[in-house]
Order: sequence, then structure tokens, then C-alpha cells
Amino acid sequence: MISAETPLVLGSASPRRKDILSGLGLPIRVEPADIPEHVELGEQPLDFVSRIVAEKLSAVAARISAPFSAVLVADTVVVIEGSVLGKPQDTADAARLLRRIVGRTHIVYTRYAISLPDAPAVARVAHTVATEVSLRAASEDEITRYAASGEGLDKAGAYAAQGLGAFLIERIVGSYSNVVGLPACEVVLDLRTLGLLGHFP
Repeated sequence: MISAETPLVLGSASPRRKDILSGLGLPIRVEPADIPEHVELGEQPLDFVSRIVAEKLSAVAARISAPFSAVLVADTVVVIEGSVLGKPQDTADAARLLRRIVGRTHIVYTRYAISLPDAPAVARVAHTVATEVSLRAASEDEITRYAASGEGLDKAGAYAAQGLGAFLIERIVGSYSNVVGLPACEVVLDLRTLGLLGHFP
């Protein structure tokens, strides 16, 4: 059971994921997974997020200590035309990524996995949630000014749906929190199925 004494371990440095879980009222302990996140040659997007999440779970499990109730790791990617758009390397790269997705619809995939203390490296549940996001056409000035804001530098696809980047979003089909970094509804259902929530909310 998730409690202050046995918190949920979040294997991620993402402040967005921390905010989503804290917003649900869940006690958490942050233990970031520090692994390289590079798409291998010929690797498909869903295979990529599955591999990264498995590697994150192994990395976190190798160094966490009790007490904790469960481990949650996740990875979010932006995909357009079968290509994974990662986090930009700098402002110029952010503008390049934005040019690929403005005026078009892309898919945001978040894969997450949850493990329990008896086998922290083994996912008890793992799901990939997809959300369609349509961005409006944007001028070159808008793209370069938004990229220069720095908001998207640590985010897949180089934009933040929950911040200034919202000015580009025309339509979201599916889970909004999934676009931010973690599908809250699905995570809660899985935590409940695993018997980790008790009476919730």
C-alpha cells in the first residue's frame, strides 16, 4: 500500500511526472533512472519505449532501498511519420523539431511500468498509452521565439502542452496528462488493481 512510510518510487527526474503523482495525493520518492535514451538503427517507436522503460526499471531496481510500496518508471516520445522525436539538443534543434510538427498531427506515446518490492526489476504491469496532438500552423517567427524561450529544451518534441506551448495546440484526442508525461487515469487504475491504493481518492 502506498503511504508516507512506504512511498511510491518514481524512477524519473521529470518534474511533470512528479507533479502529476503529487496532484493525485500520492506520497512519492524520486529516484531518477540515468540511462542513455537513443533510438537504435531500425528500431520502431513502440519497441523503443518498451526497451527504454525496461532499462529504466532495471536501473532503478539495482539501487533502491526499502521501504517502498512500488516502483514506477515511464518514458514519453513524440512520433510523426514513424519517426521518434526526442528532446532537442539546443535552441536551434528545438526550432528544427517544431518545424516538423507544426500544422500537423503527431502521436505522443507514454510507456510506463510498475513493479513491486519482491521483484523491483520485474514489471507487474506495463502499458503504452497513445494521444493524438494537432498543432496549428505557425510562422517562422513564432517557432524561433518559442524555441528561444527554452521551455521545450527538456521535452520530447520541443514543446510543453502545459505551458507556453499550449498556444500551438489546436486539438488533443486522448489523455491530456499523457502528453504532459504520465497518463494519470491509467496509472491509477493499475495501482488500484495491484492493491496499492486502498480507498482512493
